[in-house]
Amino acid sequence: MASELQTTSILDRVDGPSDLKQLSLEELEQLAEEIRRRIIEQVQKSGGHLAPSLGVVELTLALHRVFDTPRDKIIWDVGHQTYAHKLITGRRDRFHTLRQLDGLSGFPKRSESLYDSFDTGHASTSISAGVGMAVGKRLKGEKARVIAVIGDGSLTAGLAYEGLNQAGDLDEDLIVIFNDNGMSIAPNVGALSSFVSRALSGRAYQSLRKEFERLLTMLPGIGKDLLEIAKRSEEALKAFSTPGMLFEAFKFNYIGPVDGHRLDRLLDTLSTVSQLQGPVLVHVLTTKGKGYRPAEQDPSHFHGVGAVKPSSQQAPPPPPSYTSVFGDTMVELARQDERIVAITAAMPEGTGLRKFSQAFPERFLDVGIAEQHAVTCAAGLACEGFKPVVAIYSTFMQRAFDQVVHDVCLMKLPVVFAMDRGGIVGEDGATHQGILDLSFMRCVPGLALMAPADEDELRHMLYTCLQAERPAALRYPRGAGVGVPLEGSPRLLPWGKAELRRRGDDLLLLGIGVGVQAAEQAAERLADDGVSAAVINARFVKPLDEQLILAWARRCGRVVTVEENVAAGGFGSAVLECFSRAGLFGIKTRLVAVADTFIEHGSQAQLRALHGLDAAAVVKAARDLLD
Repeated sequence: MASELQTTSILDRVDGPSDLKQLSLEELEQLAEEIRRRIIEQVQKSGGHLAPSLGVVELTLALHRVFDTPRDKIIWDVGHQTYAHKLITGRRDRFHTLRQLDGLSGFPKRSESLYDSFDTGHASTSISAGVGMAVGKRLKGEKARVIAVIGDGSLTAGLAYEGLNQAGDLDEDLIVIFNDNGMSIAPNVGALSSFVSRALSGRAYQSLRKEFERLLTMLPGIGKDLLEIAKRSEEALKAFSTPGMLFEAFKFNYIGPVDGHRLDRLLDTLSTVSQLQGPVLVHVLTTKGKGYRPAEQDPSHFHGVGAVKPSSQQAPPPPPSYTSVFGDTMVELARQDERIVAITAAMPEGTGLRKFSQAFPERFLDVGIAEQHAVTCAAGLACEGFKPVVAIYSTFMQRAFDQVVHDVCLMKLPVVFAMDRGGIVGEDGATHQGILDLSFMRCVPGLALMAPADEDELRHMLYTCLQAERPAALRYPRGAGVGVPLEGSPRLLPWGKAELRRRGDDLLLLGIGVGVQAAEQAAERLADDGVSAAVINARFVKPLDEQLILAWARRCGRVVTVEENVAAGGFGSAVLECFSRAGLFGIKTRLVAVADTFIEHGSQAQLRALHGLDAAAVVKAARDLLD
C-alpha cells in the first residue's frame, strides 16, 4: 500500500471537494505534499504568492473535507493563499495558466468558479463580507455555513474588528478561522500583534496540558477528581495563555490554538465547530512557506516571487527599479534632514524602505495593514514639524482617501504620499492595478500631484515634494526604470512646470509618467512617416503647466494625452479642463488612457497593448487626428 501511495498521484484524481471525502487520512497527507510540489513548480514558472499558499495546504484540505462547498461559503481574506484551493476545486488542469493573460487569477474571483465566494485582493475584508453573507442566509432561511479565513496580518486593520464587533452583536452563525503565522508580508508589528503572538506559546501550552493530564491520571485514587477540577479551570488558564479573551470579548466562542499542519486535529476540530451555533473563532497555528525550506527561513522574501528563468534565458541586469531608487533617495535625503520620517503599511520591503528602517530606525514607522492610520499618523507628525513620507502602493492608497482629505489636505499639512505601483502592475490583476490614483488624488483641493518620466526624475521629484511644505503626492510605476543615469544629488524642479522634450509642428504628444516614454517612442515612429510631433513631459498633473501646454497646443492644433490611469478625471481630463478655461475649443484631442473598465491579470506589456496604452496606441491616436 505504501509503495502504491508513493507512485499514484492523488491530486490527479481530485476534481472537486467531494473527492476529498473519499480519501483516508494517509491519502490526504500525501495529497498535501503533492499540492505543495505542484505549487512550487508552477510559481517557479509564472511567479506568484508562494509562502502564503504553502502555509495553508492542510487547512484548505480540512475546510473542503468538512464543509459542503460551494453551498457552504469560504471567504479567503486577501486571497493570495488560495492556490491549493484552486487546485482542488476543478481548476487543476488550468493551473499552468496561473496569473497569465486569460488564465487563472492569483486571487479568488467569483466569475472564475462557484467555489470562490468573494473577490478579494486587499486585506481585512473577509469578516465583514462573512457577516453580510451570514445575515443574508438567515433572511433566506438557508442553513449553509459561512467561513471567513483571516490571517494575523489582516487583523492589524480596523475593518476586521468592525466585522468582529458586528458579528458578535448579531450573534450570527459565522465561523472565523484565524490563520496565525506571525506574518503579514513582513513580520507583524504593534501591540496587538505582540498580544496575539502569545499563541506561539500555545504549542507549549498544548504540550504542557497533555503532560499535566497524564501525570494526574497516574495518581492513585484522587487523580481523576483532580483532572476534573483542572478541566473546569482550563478556560481561566486559556485566557492567560492565548489571545482567546480578546475574541471572547467580541462574544465569539474561541477554540484553539490548533496545529494547522496536523490534518487529524484540524479535521476533528472543524467537524466539531461545524455543529456549533453563533459566532465561533478557531485559532490555527501555521508556518508560512511550510514544506519549502527557503520560504520557511525567509517568508518575507518568498511572500510573492517572480518566475525563475532558465539560465539560457538570463538577460543582462535591468536598470534599478523605481522602488529601489525611491528607497535609496529617502536614505540620502534623511541624512541631510533629520525631520524626514518614513511610514509604511506593512510593506518595508515592497516600498523600498528596508534600508531606511535600518539606517534610521527611530524615524521609521511600520503601522501594519492600516493605511488609514498611516495617513493620520503622518498628519500628527506634520503638526509637530516633521516631514513625513507615507509610502503605500497606489491600489492600497484608495483605502485612506478620507484621511488624505480630512486629516492632511484640509489643514494643508506637509505630508508626502509616495504611491508605488501606479499604473499597470501586471500579474496580480484587477485588485492591484494602480489605475485610479490620478483621478481620486487630483480632485482633492490643495494636493499637488506629479509623476516622473524616469527613475532619475523620481529622485528630483521626491526632493521637490519634501521642500514644498504642502501636501504632495508622487506616483511612480512598478518595475525597472528606463536606464537613465542617476545624475548628481537630488535637486529642486521648477514647481508646476512641464518639460519640452521634443519640438514638432504637426501635433503635440503630452505624456505623464510612463506615458512620456510611450509618447517619445511614438514620435520616433511618426517621424519615419514624415510627421513632426512635439513631446512634452507634463511632470505635474496638478498644478498643470497651462502656459507651456496651451502654447504648444495652439501651435500644433492637435493634442494626444498619454497616461496609465482611467480617462475619467485623470490627466487627460485635466488638460481638457485647461483648454476649456482658456476658451481653446478648436483643438482636436485624443486621450490615450484606460477605458471605463477594470484591468485583469497579464504581463505589463501585454496589458498595455491590450488596453491601448503603449506607443502603438499613441501612434494610432495621432494618425486618427491627422486623418
